[in-house]
Amino acid sequence: MIKTNNETPIVKKYVKAGIVAAVVVALAIFGVLALRGCEKNVSASEAINEVTADAPNGADLRMAVIRMDAIQSDAKVLKDLRKQKESYEDKLRSELEKQQKALEKEKAEIEKSQDVLSREALQRRVVDYQGKVTKLQRDLTERAQSIDTSFQKALATIQEQHLDPIIEAVIEKKNLSLVIDGRFARTGKNVQNLDITDEIINALDKKLSSMKMVKPKGF
Repeated sequence: MIKTNNETPIVKKYVKAGIVAAVVVALAIFGVLALRGCEKNVSASEAINEVTADAPNGADLRMAVIRMDAIQSDAKVLKDLRKQKESYEDKLRSELEKQQKALEKEKAEIEKSQDVLSREALQRRVVDYQGKVTKLQRDLTERAQSIDTSFQKALATIQEQHLDPIIEAVIEKKNLSLVIDGRFARTGKNVQNLDITDEIINALDKKLSSMKMVKPKGF
């Protein structure tokens, strides 16, 4: 449900569009084949015989809006988590700059030694240098992925163990029939007490103000 600026949110349960599309196509084909083998036609009124007359009563329908983007940006635990992630990224960036300077220096030394070293010795130095560059790229990629993995795991834990139970408890306490993600909702000015985002944030802050990320690999 919640996503970061660079990542995808905390965890949102999406139905894969491709799977849905495949099911729809399959049902459509099945329907065509079934119609070809059936000559009987029924009226609309006969077709909906099994449909009940039950429907939501507007007077009893209680709705609320939650802005997940606001929770992401304002909740204390998520602010703390982002700071941890940024701290690891800063360390990785600092190490990258340091190792890049060392490699640039080594490259310059290789270029200067072209007229001094034998062809075989020069080739060995070039191969060694290229190996260091490849290893640096691989290590940086793996460590960056490890940071993101640790961050996403922490986000999932926050949502599953803390945020979701709070939202469910608020729904029960307010006797809500429907909760909508505020990022996709449009409301009029005369609607009061519809947005419960601040209440969710306050409850989450009270329950959990920080969570330590599992240390990423390589740190």
